[in-house]
Amino acid sequence: MAAGVTLSNHIKYLILTAGIDFSSHVFKIILMQTGYTFDKDADALYADVSGSELATANGYTAGGFTLTGVAVSEDDTDDRAEVTWNSATWVASGTIGPSPGAIIYDDTATDDPIVQFIDFGGDMTQASGGTATIANIEFRAA
Repeated sequence: MAAGVTLSNHIKYLILTAGIDFSSHVFKIILMQTGYTFDKDADALYADVSGSELATANGYTAGGFTLTGVAVSEDDTDDRAEVTWNSATWVASGTIGPSPGAIIYDDTATDDPIVQFIDFGGDMTQASGGTATIANIEFRAA
């Protein structure tokens, strides 16, 4: 379960300038190497963090898992808008991780901007034969 979610400052700018279309763009989620710390000011683009992504191995592929099942909605009860995606899963053919968190980025927009960092609250590892899953993936504008 995620300990917290932090938006990049760059995504806030792109939303206000109509540079992101959550309903039609392709979004990916990547796992970060142990020791990685998200910087919402400096980590604006995939290129800024790709060197800290887990390497392709053991069922994980660098560049990310393509998120599917996008739903964009307005929630007047909780006074926010939300984007949700289906769960991301990796089947471990060796140990995946450790990883302190995941990053969602827009693979369609110019320069692949980062949307947010999902903090796992500590390093997570998936043993060989298991399935690493990130469920309830969402972006909220409140």
